[in-house]
Amino acid sequence: MAEHPHASLVRKGYEAFARGDLDALRGLLAGDCTYHFPGSHSLSGDYKGQDAILDVFRRFFEETNGTMTVELRHILVDGRGHVMTLHHTTAERGGKRVELTGGIVFRIVGDKATDLDECFDDLDKLNDFWS
Repeated sequence: MAEHPHASLVRKGYEAFARGDLDALRGLLAGDCTYHFPGSHSLSGDYKGQDAILDVFRRFFEETNGTMTVELRHILVDGRGHVMTLHHTTAERGGKRVELTGGIVFRIVGDKATDLDECFDDLDKLNDFWS
């Protein structure tokens, strides 16, 4: 059975992120897409538009000296424009190492992601790492 088109879109996004291919990611995001990154630290917040989202992704790579990895573990689709993922993130920064389980709820319209809402299993760990 072929993978649902929304699952394929999200999988391509994870693959592009893993390569650090921000141009490929741009092609998967709607122009007015919003990304919500949780926590209470300098990078948490809502990022509106492709440029803002790609800038924060660039900061993830820069601040972790390229050590951030996000391993996609599972994709769920509803066939109505929603996709949920489960992933495992590792990174090093400022002498700290973090491992977190997380996921993103995507909203898809047509062939573009319009909203990405990220969640993690341990916000205290997330906050400590980025603080």
